[in-house]
Amino acid sequence: MNPDRESAKIIIDNLQAYIRMYREWGLEGVSVKSPDAISGGATHESPLPTTVHPAIHSKTSLLSTLRTDIGDCTRCKLHTGRTHLVFGTGNPEAELMFVGEAPGEDEDRQGRPFVGKAGQLLTRIIRAMGLPREEVYIANIIKCRPPRNRNPEPDEIETCSPFLRGQIEIIRPKVICALGNFAAQTLLATGQKISQLRGRFHALPPSFSDGEAADVKVMPTFHPAYLLRNPEDKKRVWEDMQMIMRELNLAERVTEAGRPTERSRGPYTGRGGEHGGAAEGQDPLANSFDAAERVAGGGAAAGQDSSDKRFNSESQ
Repeated sequence: MNPDRESAKIIIDNLQAYIRMYREWGLEGVSVKSPDAISGGATHESPLPTTVHPAIHSKTSLLSTLRTDIGDCTRCKLHTGRTHLVFGTGNPEAELMFVGEAPGEDEDRQGRPFVGKAGQLLTRIIRAMGLPREEVYIANIIKCRPPRNRNPEPDEIETCSPFLRGQIEIIRPKVICALGNFAAQTLLATGQKISQLRGRFHALPPSFSDGEAADVKVMPTFHPAYLLRNPEDKKRVWEDMQMIMRELNLAERVTEAGRPTERSRGPYTGRGGEHGGAAEGQDPLANSFDAAERVAGGGAAAGQDSSDKRFNSESQ
């Protein structure tokens, strides 16, 4: 495709997504001033901007504009008790997006998602996947802390979810990891529990897709706060993360002490012998953790995958 036509298509797609989002919020049109009006001449009313500088269509700028549009939100009752609205952080070009339930006390105080104990565990999980936290994008279903960290209520989710949809349509990740019941149920428009949903990919439904984002895959898994109370389920979460890693071809990016291992540089194939001497049938993702396991104190226990052991070590 011609580069100019490709750039024009990106701009048009972003505008269409933004218009749909505004319509969902009940906005019928946008009032803009013509260049004459800016210089003191007559004012014209138009339902859409006639010219927009291409720079505002970068994902960073679109996210910034969305955050500005949310403003000092008073659209639901949660605003009365919040300290900060928690929008989201990370790489706007991320292939992987994590979506949680709602801000907690630490998040409300700092205005950033997943910064408390559960957030620290999520950061270690992301590192165990071979990624810096800054390379993914992290957000929540609702942007304000519920009182005493209670569950989000249906009207709060309904009011706030268009903002998350806006973030998804702007970022267009390849995979969304839904953390916990509320994130998974909201994103997938289902009443099924996380224990029934996890362990496999789901398609992002029309309620969170503009058509262009219809190929986004959703992997539900347990919330890090749940893992703090139920550490025995860390292995299940790690299984889910390994599926994401394979889907995004992250095997070669699994790191050991900040450096890629020799055995993890090629794409994951599921076959032994193609990653620097992996044993027949052995998962090369597990191999990338071997060196750290030896440094940490020997081999894995009998019957235990070394990648599971490394994940447990990372997530303590």
